[in-house]
Amino acid sequence: MADLPGLLRGAVADERLALARLLTAIENDAPGLRELLPQLFAAGRGGHLVGITGPPGSGKSTLVNALTDEWRRRGQRVGIVAVDPSSPYTGGAIMGDRIRMMAHAADRDVFMRSMASRGELGGIAAATWMAAAALDAAGYDPILIETVGAGQSEIEIARLAETTVVVEVPEMGDEVQAIKAGLLEVADLLVVNKGDRPGADLAARHLRAMLSTAGGRIGRKPPPIMLTTATSGEGVAALADAIEAHRSVARSPQEAPARARNQVRRALAELALRRASQHRAWDSTLQSVSDGELDPFMAAERLLGEDDMA
Repeated sequence: MADLPGLLRGAVADERLALARLLTAIENDAPGLRELLPQLFAAGRGGHLVGITGPPGSGKSTLVNALTDEWRRRGQRVGIVAVDPSSPYTGGAIMGDRIRMMAHAADRDVFMRSMASRGELGGIAAATWMAAAALDAAGYDPILIETVGAGQSEIEIARLAETTVVVEVPEMGDEVQAIKAGLLEVADLLVVNKGDRPGADLAARHLRAMLSTAGGRIGRKPPPIMLTTATSGEGVAALADAIEAHRSVARSPQEAPARARNQVRRALAELALRRASQHRAWDSTLQSVSDGELDPFMAAERLLGEDDMA
């Protein structure tokens, strides 16, 4: 059994191997991990948690790389969690985002970790928020979470991140797809990447028009729309400034309670499923629902009962 408290102490002391092993333990839900959580979150240093999301092909990984370059020029330590699709056979991450980040492989002040989504809705692995907490405890700030890019379910990132950056590209129809996916509703910052392509300015105008009529969170101003070209770095410094400016907004008395509520809801859902799956009647209850003998709500009540736990 891994010495999780020792790994946490090592991570806090800037021991990269200890941090890597701690993240592996988190991803594998190692025995004793739940008991470590109070220490893990207490060790946090207030790192800014930034979600980078958007449709496949929008250049999220390239933009994350460019932002990392910018923050390193500013002397900041950057933590990155890239949530990849999972192999259906091994459960492991298969996209290999770390290959695209090899330029930072030798930089001790950049820590990059790919994690498998393992079928989780929202493009967010269940352990992502704990991994982000570990990077925070190790002194990385900001901490970027790049999601799978799975379309509509990407709104899950807004329930975890303090600042959500939605990345779009100037391709025909992408603006409409963003509306359909609900991405505009979760964006704190909206980026039209690949801004050197024809139509980038037009795409930004279309998005502004959509935000004024159909997008944006109720009771909030529409998010800023920014143009970037991640491959050349154009607009990246301005985006980094905007992300930093949103930190104080995210931690305001108006915003912070909502994020805490979403985190607790996520934890409740995970713990409820874990508890239910340990019930002696788990298999028979699922069969009863499959046979139409029991409705899903009654099944959930049975499985969350106090009795007959394995």
